[in-house]
Amino acid sequence: MAWDFETNPDYQAKLDWADEFVREEVEPLDLAWPHMQFVPLDGGRRKAIDPLKQQVRDEGLWATHLGPDLGGQGYGQLQLALLNEILGRSSWAPIVFGCQAPDTGNAEIIAHYGTPEQKKQYLQPLLDGECFSSYSMTEPQAGADPTQFKTSAVRDGDHWIINGYKYFSSNAKTASFLIVMVVTNTEVSAYKGMSMFLVPTDTPGVIIERNVGLHGEPMDEGTHALIHYDNVRVPDSALLGGEGQAFAVAQTRLGGGRIHHAMRTIGLAQKAIDMMCERVLSRETAGSRLADKQFIQGYIADSYAQLAQFRLFVLNTAWKIDKYNDYKKVRKDIATAKVIMPTVLHDIAWRAMQVHGALGVTNEMPFLTMVHGAAVMGLADGPTEVHKMTVAKQVLRDYKATDDLWPTEWIPRKTAAAKAKYAEYLELEVGNL
Repeated sequence: MAWDFETNPDYQAKLDWADEFVREEVEPLDLAWPHMQFVPLDGGRRKAIDPLKQQVRDEGLWATHLGPDLGGQGYGQLQLALLNEILGRSSWAPIVFGCQAPDTGNAEIIAHYGTPEQKKQYLQPLLDGECFSSYSMTEPQAGADPTQFKTSAVRDGDHWIINGYKYFSSNAKTASFLIVMVVTNTEVSAYKGMSMFLVPTDTPGVIIERNVGLHGEPMDEGTHALIHYDNVRVPDSALLGGEGQAFAVAQTRLGGGRIHHAMRTIGLAQKAIDMMCERVLSRETAGSRLADKQFIQGYIADSYAQLAQFRLFVLNTAWKIDKYNDYKKVRKDIATAKVIMPTVLHDIAWRAMQVHGALGVTNEMPFLTMVHGAAVMGLADGPTEVHKMTVAKQVLRDYKATDDLWPTEWIPRKTAAAKAKYAEYLELEVGNL
């Protein structure tokens, strides 16, 4: 039996290095080049960032979640979780460390399901950090419900013709290729009749109708594309994982993506707590520091408790993924982490915003961006409500109904059974009264 909440000293030293490196070298990138982390490097950005990536490689922290055969360290999900807590503080950090979403999930499924030719063409540039990818799955009329998807691919000789619309395909405008989930067989259920294709973004017929932005971003300057696939012709070799295998591929990808989001959210929420604590120790009102007000102390305690519980749950889930090496066995826990994540980030960021007063709601502080990010996390990789249904169904599998009129824990019956079990001793006690 082993319970250990300490990190291996050698890896802790790497985490300490990453903590300082992100603070001193990477977080400034968020201010120097905001919202440009998924724009291919050129000019000054390449000169600034390539050396940082090399330092990460030299430290043995590049793409830590991948095995050595794919250019990573093979540390697994638990150690990635500890690292991602640090990287979550900065938008640029995952790029510099080679573990950014959605590319990590996309790389994982190409590594798992791709042919040698597909790995050479798509995976290696992705792992080298020389290109970006987009996961093109959701649709305008269907959202994240694949059973309602209409985008289809029809075989034409040794090619396929793709037609339809995909919505919220993140980073499509700067991606080198898309992973597209489409209907290839209408005669069977969606779970057996869908396939995935690797499609270069410069393929004729791939039309970005508009780039949807998040709240506060200018119209048509966002990063979440509405894509029209207009008679897009791709060869048989573009199939990823084989015909009808889309759901198996998708679950491999989305399981990892969801828990990676949770890992990074820990770091972002901790950053909000750090700013909140600094503020309440620095400001006075009504004769005393904010930190001395009971209401503010409640904010601090609630935030600490929420994050501590969430962090331990995410670390335990990452440990299970490493232990079983099967996302299906950890599906319930991954879904639970996905459910908890938006609330934890929202609540902590909102409290931090409140204690900063008017300054907290301005664009000179990051709190509303965090709150908005929490809303996005409640929808990305499937809405929270769907994941709650998944959790409930998975939990209920471990239980069974009772045929009795009364519940198993009905006290009168259990009391009678207990008295019958210890009748001879109870009679002795009665006789001694």
